Amino acid sequence: MKRFLAFFREAYQELRKVIWPSRKNVINHTLIVLGSVLVAMLILLVIDSGLAKGIQALINISQNTK
Repeated sequence: MKRFLAFFREAYQELRKVIWPSRKNVINHTLIVLGSVLVAMLILLVIDSGLAKGIQALINISQNTK
């Protein structure tokens, strides 16, 4: 039981040493992450749409040759 309490006491002491980010930093980093996700989503959307249209074109070509 002593070790159990010692663990939580030490964990609490370590948490007091942590330098937590400010609200402004958290908001800025969140916006950067959301912006990055949006850009990646748009890039993947363009690639996916292009590939889908390419495959559909190949299917149409193969059906027209029969």
